[in-house]
Amino acid sequence: MKKLLFVLSLFLVSLITIYIINQDKINQNKIKFGSSLPLSGINKELGLSVKDGALAYFKYANKNNLLGKKRVKFISYDDQYEPELTIENLKKLLNKNKVFALFGFVGTPTIKAIMPILNDSNIPFVAPFSGATFLRKPQRSNFINFRSSYADEIEQLISYLVDQKYLKKIAIFYQNDDYGDDGYIATILSLKKRHLNLWAEGTYRRNTLSVTQALYDIKASKPEAIIMVGAYKPVALFIKRYRKMGKSKTIFCNISFVNADELVKELQYKTKNMIFSQTVPSYNDIKISIVKQYRDIFKEYYPNSRYGFVSLESYIAAKVNIEALREIKGYITRKKFLEKLRILAKKYRNKKIFGRVFLFKYKSNKFIKLNE
Repeated sequence: MKKLLFVLSLFLVSLITIYIINQDKINQNKIKFGSSLPLSGINKELGLSVKDGALAYFKYANKNNLLGKKRVKFISYDDQYEPELTIENLKKLLNKNKVFALFGFVGTPTIKAIMPILNDSNIPFVAPFSGATFLRKPQRSNFINFRSSYADEIEQLISYLVDQKYLKKIAIFYQNDDYGDDGYIATILSLKKRHLNLWAEGTYRRNTLSVTQALYDIKASKPEAIIMVGAYKPVALFIKRYRKMGKSKTIFCNISFVNADELVKELQYKTKNMIFSQTVPSYNDIKISIVKQYRDIFKEYYPNSRYGFVSLESYIAAKVNIEALREIKGYITRKKFLEKLRILAKKYRNKKIFGRVFLFKYKSNKFIKLNE
């Protein structure tokens, strides 16, 4: 009887071992990260920058054997910044590609659409390119955010406008979806803290350039500053047309998702009276070691691409992923990966790389920091 129990126990141990190996088979030799992001359409430059920044470090990690014999694969699908496509892409990543983790998804409305699936899954959802409030609820243990929230960005912008510049007439131009609503609410709350009301507002529809009504609604009120919560093309069109309607000292304040580098380019570098909030330091500040490393490695793999805030943020997030994997002892599991990521996220916040808001102006062909 004892012999039979011993044999059975050995058999059970073998089954458990096989189960564990099979469970982790997808990420022992080829660790697959998956993403859905806009690679075409009105917001494609942002999606491409997220993709290129991540791939630069993943390629570097593979070339230099940072994970030994293991290789990282980054699978990305184009969702054109449309929620319905994001849902389809997520299903492919989970069911067809069987990715180890989800990384670098772009956009608040697109991510909002897949929340029911993410809530029913324990798969790591890492470094989404969104500052949405709903992504920062503590009960979501499989979500790892590195960047500051839109509320943090808008608070810094309004603090600068109201507390330092003593402006009171603050308007908002925003996208009429979850992304824009998040920015709208943050603006209202930040103004309310200072006993101010929103001066004017105007919206446009996602993935369009329909800015005319918003333009007239806001311009007529003569605001001193406008918080811009949109994509770079409609924001650029709004600013161009606003300026053509007459001279104005209105300050245009753009949050990070607007994509400062593409916006400046779209405006042909005419950036008078503009402020840009960002969630990472300047990509030109080579005194910061990780920024210098980004510039060297990004240029190696993408010699014809320009440096930018978006690709820098994605590069750093990809680097943190690799560091987390390197610190795991034994079998790589999603649980261990999430534990290491939480520790590293805190480390990078302490280094003041993530978890901060940086304000910039653009002058003499470069971004110059406003808030030291």
